[in-house]
Amino acid sequence: MTVTVVQFGGSNCDRDAVRALDHLGIDAERRWFEDGLPEDTDGIVLPGGFSYGDYLRAGAMAARAPIMESIRTAAGDGTPVLGICNGAQIGAESRLVDGAFTTNASARFQCEHVHLRVERADTPWTDAYEAGEVLRLPIAHGEGRFEIGEDAYADLEADDRVLFRYCDADGNVTDEANPNGSTGNVAGVLGEREATAVLMPHPERAALPDVADCTDGQGILRAFR
Repeated sequence: MTVTVVQFGGSNCDRDAVRALDHLGIDAERRWFEDGLPEDTDGIVLPGGFSYGDYLRAGAMAARAPIMESIRTAAGDGTPVLGICNGAQIGAESRLVDGAFTTNASARFQCEHVHLRVERADTPWTDAYEAGEVLRLPIAHGEGRFEIGEDAYADLEADDRVLFRYCDADGNVTDEANPNGSTGNVAGVLGEREATAVLMPHPERAALPDVADCTDGQGILRAFR
């Protein structure tokens, strides 16, 4: 399987994603966005960073790059697509998932470790975990607050498309455990197909035992197998 990690101007987690996937025995390569998707692409990562300096809105410029049309088509055909941090913002801006990511409630850039509760364990991204399991992953964002209209949020829950929620170390979903003010403590969501997912925390930064103090993110990346 070949996973394409799409590099935009301002991406800075593309190499991290490739290294983490390689560590797990998953063939991965970086691809400059202007070069389009390789024909042998079996999976896609939209990595973190600051594409186009977050001009206008985080992810707004990258979402309008021509390659995103190919990515939307691939996602519609069932190709696994994972958006991480800025990639999640790009995914929302390009309508791969519902909702939007806006300025943190603190109005500050936040770089810290957080806890996530696995809401579903029956998806490609979470079948390495148990429902209700608590993961520890890092965040690094200034526009990570998940926002969605009341009716759309009700639909999201009814369709069981909330993948992760911010929680405390014991798995309690509380306001205090919500680092950015996200609606419903949502940290990650699914698209219309379960093969498409976005999340704000960085699994690739919690995948390499030689550089991270935990490896809770490995299970998410193993979905590409």
